[in-house]
Amino acid sequence: MKKYLLIYLFLHSFCLLKAQQTYFPPLNNNLLWDTLSPASLGWCTDKIDTLYDFLQQENTKGFILLKDGYIVLEKYFGTFTKDSLWYWASAGKTITSFLVGKAQEEGFLNINDTTSTYLGSGWTSCSPLQEGNIQIANQLTMTTGLDDGVPDNHCTIDTCLTYFADAGTRWAYHNAPYTLLEGVLTNATGSPINTYTQNKLKNATGMNGFWLTVDFDNVYFSTARSMARYGLLAANHFIWDTDTLLHDTTYIYQMTNTSQQFNYSYGYLWWLNGKQSYMVPTSQIVIPGSYAPQAPSDMYAGIGKNGQLLSIAPSSGLTFVRMGDSPNSPSSEVSTIFCNQIWQKINAVTCGSTSINEEGNSYPEVIVFPNPINHMLHINYKSEFFNAELVDQFGRILLSQKGNSEKVSIDVSSIHQGTYVLRISDRFDRIIISKLIIIN
Repeated sequence: MKKYLLIYLFLHSFCLLKAQQTYFPPLNNNLLWDTLSPASLGWCTDKIDTLYDFLQQENTKGFILLKDGYIVLEKYFGTFTKDSLWYWASAGKTITSFLVGKAQEEGFLNINDTTSTYLGSGWTSCSPLQEGNIQIANQLTMTTGLDDGVPDNHCTIDTCLTYFADAGTRWAYHNAPYTLLEGVLTNATGSPINTYTQNKLKNATGMNGFWLTVDFDNVYFSTARSMARYGLLAANHFIWDTDTLLHDTTYIYQMTNTSQQFNYSYGYLWWLNGKQSYMVPTSQIVIPGSYAPQAPSDMYAGIGKNGQLLSIAPSSGLTFVRMGDSPNSPSSEVSTIFCNQIWQKINAVTCGSTSINEEGNSYPEVIVFPNPINHMLHINYKSEFFNAELVDQFGRILLSQKGNSEKVSIDVSSIHQGTYVLRISDRFDRIIISKLIIIN
């Protein structure tokens, strides 16, 4: 597994001069949201109708594309409107991931605690020893070891939760253990899930929506714009404007990076792009490559049944939301193929490819390590000249260093702990953006 994070962003110098700081819509009005026109970004506006036609053919109800927080594209189909509520399906797992991190930050739980600490003994039909090995972290990473091949893997009754393997020894997409995180949160915090979500997420972001139990599942419903608000929050490292909703940068890093050794493309309930391989629900086959090669390598997503999608690509400043019925394209519990297809259409609209270059390119490789960083940041780059800048969330340049050799080291010991961006400009007129975590 790679121990450094590489994020490539190719932009023309002109576009960089027009780069926007992240915009956040007002909290008290879900209808007011500033926009940018595709033409002002230099996009291929003649490709927009092709994107919309594809979305309509694939039974989409609502679609939003953000650039640096601004709405660039927003389209509703049929009777669906800005005010229409729709279910997130498993894309809502990403909210639960945030809530668990928040509860840990507030001292209500620790993800290394056993699940039985909060659900009591006997919540499964496993032996006490087998059950006692299951931790909250296993629920977040789909590694509980419980049998996902039972007749209904959504069933949360103890008789449906049977032993298959020791916790932490296999990855399997299993909805029931995830759903039981609601009980963990409720018992740990003393607040019903809707109350905790309201207090820790909705009030601070202007989101609407609610959790509703459907059969065994705990499903989140909201408008498309509220899903976009959550995407904007996640893209900004869970900081809404100047309000930090989740301070635990280590948890945030773990949430959106490989969480176990079996499915490299899975974090804490988020699907991760740009990894060497991935797995899909109901299968133990490891598939080489990225699940969405048409998307940026740093893209991560909440992906739900019937094509509910929240896809975030920090390096490009793009976030999209798709709500609707099951697409005609190959679909499953997790619509990775559909996610990739939408990114392919977005690439056409943006007049270039934001995708992973599977064929390789003529540019030298950039290696940035370690990440997270303690004291020294090292950059390996076989370029005759480059300039590296460390930038904070407000766009302020904190450190700048020129390089003209294969390896440059930068002392970051004076920089406060947090999340930053490393911006490298080179002789090829390209910009390379890498997200860095400093843990001094």
